[in-house]
Amino acid sequence: MDTWVDGQPADALSLKDRGLAYGDGLFETIAVRDGFPILLDRHLMRLARGCQRLALNLDHEAVVEELMTYAAELEEGVLKLIVTRGDSLRGYAFDPSAQARRILSGNPPAAYPVAHRVQGIRLFPCTTRLSIQPLLAGLKHLNRLEQVMARAEWQDSDHAEGLMLDQQGRVIEGVFSNLFLVRDGGLITADLTRCGVEGVMRAELLFQAESLGIPTHVTDITLEQLQQADEVFVCNSVYGVWPVHAYAATRWPVGPLTRKLQTIAHALLDA
Repeated sequence: MDTWVDGQPADALSLKDRGLAYGDGLFETIAVRDGFPILLDRHLMRLARGCQRLALNLDHEAVVEELMTYAAELEEGVLKLIVTRGDSLRGYAFDPSAQARRILSGNPPAAYPVAHRVQGIRLFPCTTRLSIQPLLAGLKHLNRLEQVMARAEWQDSDHAEGLMLDQQGRVIEGVFSNLFLVRDGGLITADLTRCGVEGVMRAELLFQAESLGIPTHVTDITLEQLQQADEVFVCNSVYGVWPVHAYAATRWPVGPLTRKLQTIAHALLDA
């Protein structure tokens, strides 16, 4: 499909765009099934929080209308929405009244090996660490250089995802996913108030677990706690849930709670 810029097909972008110059903006990566954007409400809530935090003046009604129309034309695949602050002259200062720019692009459905879902994956121990910046923590902002550098650390097919720690050595997330531990029947995921991305599938799984009466804990996680977990899995809004069976010398089984939540995520993505 054509890329849209502010609701119109386009194949070019202004060289003055602040997203290009400074990474000044946000993005959402949305699975599309049968012409409908999956988990749309959660994507829109995260986008709204990000716009408020960054003081982006976004036309939210236009975004919803364009997302729905674009998804209907895409039918099946992965839709990416990029919101930038738009054009500016040289310098960091911006006009708070300027309208944010909306960029939509579409791709075919993501193709991952079935083994990732069935047998689980091995995590690569990334040495690239996430910077601590509470002002940007949780946001899916456009500056992804830490993830780019982390993903460049491995080229083999033995590792499907990498584990990222923060500057203090706390376990935070995968390079393109959120991480969960299972311990004594409860679900544990990292506190993302210092760094990391608050994934929409992470939010949905926490909600689903609480609805089922499964204890949930959002807290700091050490490598030792990770190694002592009963089960480990990663998730995102495109592939759902992948069990984790190995990290360095540590091994985990693909356990029942992982399978339960994987089934829920699969049903959501195929809805």
